[in-house]
Amino acid sequence: MTAQPDLATADDIVIEIAIESGAWPDEDRLFELSEAAVAAAFARAPLKALPDSELSLVFVDDARIQELNAEWRGKDKPTNVLSFPGGDAMNGVFGPLLGDVIFAQETVAREAIEQDVSFDHHFSHLVVHGLLHLFGYDHQMEAEAEVMEGLERQILADLGIADPYADAPLVADEQADDSSVAN
Repeated sequence: MTAQPDLATADDIVIEIAIESGAWPDEDRLFELSEAAVAAAFARAPLKALPDSELSLVFVDDARIQELNAEWRGKDKPTNVLSFPGGDAMNGVFGPLLGDVIFAQETVAREAIEQDVSFDHHFSHLVVHGLLHLFGYDHQMEAEAEVMEGLERQILADLGIADPYADAPLVADEQADDSSVAN
């Protein structure tokens, strides 16, 4: 019988931040928001990762994410977030490289205004959303969307953030489209 490896807690996840382009808040603020969102996700969702697994968060502008979206997804337009998984799970456990989550500054800022929510709350939602994609969650089909969006609602409620899907359809719209990119 194979022993189950030790599993990471949120404190065991190494978050790396790279600001490449765009008018983002300072790195300390991005780290603080990201760390809280990751901690809430690990506390609420059944995320299994190896200790000391790395999560890379990359901050770009719309032009750069449009290039990536066109290259990897065949969609020549900006999107709010893209997730690039670091690899498949072994026995249901991910890591040591969880993957990269890339955020587009102008799109995130515009969506926050359009949704009448704070930038911090919208960004935190997208951190959770991108992280769940790295762990195999998706929202292409209605049943998948119910599971993923249900987890997002619970995690965000734990952070004191209102339900981002309260007035939205279950399957995410084209702007907040399926941002997981298989490797």
